[in-house]
Amino acid sequence: MIKVAVVGLGKMGLSHLSMINAHPEVQVVGICDATGYMLDILTKYTGLPTFKDLTRMLDEAQPDALIVATPTHLHSGMVREALRRKIHVFCEKPFMLDPAESVELADLARAAGVVTQVGYHNRFVGTFSEVQRLLELGAIGTVSTALAEAYGPVVLKEAGTTWRSRRATGGGCLYDYAAHPLNLLTWYLGAPEGVSGSRLTNIFSKDIDDAVATTLHYPHATAQLIANWSDESQRKMTTQITLWGTHGRIHADRQEIQVYLRDTAPTPEGYHAGWNVKYTTELTEAPWFYLRGEEYSSQLDAFIHRIKDSAADGQNDFTSAAITDECIAMIIEDAGRTEAPLRAASARLTTPRLPDRARNAWRVLRGKVAR
Repeated sequence: MIKVAVVGLGKMGLSHLSMINAHPEVQVVGICDATGYMLDILTKYTGLPTFKDLTRMLDEAQPDALIVATPTHLHSGMVREALRRKIHVFCEKPFMLDPAESVELADLARAAGVVTQVGYHNRFVGTFSEVQRLLELGAIGTVSTALAEAYGPVVLKEAGTTWRSRRATGGGCLYDYAAHPLNLLTWYLGAPEGVSGSRLTNIFSKDIDDAVATTLHYPHATAQLIANWSDESQRKMTTQITLWGTHGRIHADRQEIQVYLRDTAPTPEGYHAGWNVKYTTELTEAPWFYLRGEEYSSQLDAFIHRIKDSAADGQNDFTSAAITDECIAMIIEDAGRTEAPLRAASARLTTPRLPDRARNAWRVLRGKVAR
């Protein structure tokens, strides 16, 4: 049995605890949170050992692995403490606020020989995994253009103050929403050479972004990233990816993958020239325990089996997550450069006027339409 401890008992922490506590090869040996009321409830209904202090939990419970589900700005010290003790770590996303620290901790984990994973669960969705498999097979040839999107109804009015409403603690649409499709882009296309035209837009929030738009540049491809968590038209978070290549096109969301293959495409088994559609139910194995979605169970199961197999390198490890952290930092820096001149230009603008020739042409056209 793998002995696992959990720190951080918010929405994701409780979800992870529910799933990992039901895993047939896991024994939960400790749960940690600063909220005494939460610990009292869990003590009463689960009987699990509870702690308010992480160091004490690691000393007394001596877990083989730690799940970190705290706000992002708290990740660093907790992950570092676990690595110092050579404890395997599953950390919620995004990994770190400082990409230099992401790289440093990835190096420390590698030196310690421990298994690491960051909670980018979309890589365990059957449709998104199938996109990666098809790209590896060269099904649509060389990718030239990509679009990565995420929309949802999270902030629909002026919000109160939580860690998610402050960028310094890891909040905002960029960290919470855009990070997911961004991580898929880095899986499919690797690390970009740069970003441009980045905008972090406030809609209802005062201090953080509710919408994100940016362009990522690769040697032979351009990718657009768009995210908006103030989209009331969505019932829940929707993530989708579209890729155009020399031999076809792929579009995927959580429910299905649509693949168009030209006659020139090398056709993978189960596909044919023209349109192909496969559903996530065809591409996903049933997990041992279902909560929120198969992918959440699958990512934890992968983490446990990597520990059993001593497989330090694997899906969503710290090194992989560090690439996404670097992209987030690039977007924030680029947005600062982009938005300052735009604000200055906006302040100078008056009511726009068409040139005389264009204005006269419009009058003539309007007169013809009226007749």
